[in-house]
Amino acid sequence: MTSMDPDPRNTPDLEPGGGVPPGSTPPEAPQTSGLSAPEPSTRHHFPVTGVGAVVVVLVLVAVFVAVAIGLIAAI
Repeated sequence: MTSMDPDPRNTPDLEPGGGVPPGSTPPEAPQTSGLSAPEPSTRHHFPVTGVGAVVVVLVLVAVFVAVAIGLIAAI
């Protein structure tokens, strides 16, 4: 098995200090980012799950505010 940290003296095209001369680097790698399948269009309507999440968050905020007001009023 080869070492993951090779001896710099045996590394080809490595200059003193760790640099490499121009032209010794590999060509730029191709881009592989992007979507593999088209995303569903939600531009004209808001998803039902999104509406449900907003409603749940609003209810939790209302309960938190009510409890906070109740605790402050009890003081």
